[in-house]
Amino acid sequence: MSAGDALRARRVYEPPEPADGARVLVDRLWPRGLSKADAQLTEWCKDVAPSTELRRWYGHEGERFEGFAERYRAELSQEAARRALERLRELAEEGPLTLLTATKELSASHVAVLTEVLREGL
Repeated sequence: MSAGDALRARRVYEPPEPADGARVLVDRLWPRGLSKADAQLTEWCKDVAPSTELRRWYGHEGERFEGFAERYRAELSQEAARRALERLRELAEEGPLTLLTATKELSASHVAVLTEVLREGL
């Protein structure tokens, strides 16, 4: 099994599972109503999240997802995001990695794009 096979995305509000491995929150903002103890995070990786400006522009409007994904990929090439991506790749190579987000629609979120980017680099 390759490192990319052990990479998955879940909502941070779902209870932790043994198969999660390293649990990393990849949102810029802390999820509402969730205690740090309940989250059971390995790390909180804010630098890999979309900028506030990009997040607000997108607003989870489905017709903007393609443009959002393109702009987000561009943001991921910036220095702080590149370092954060490298850290996530290290965790993925060590074992299972679960990217966590408060976003309701995972397939139309930054986590879907981030998962693709990480798999391309593994």
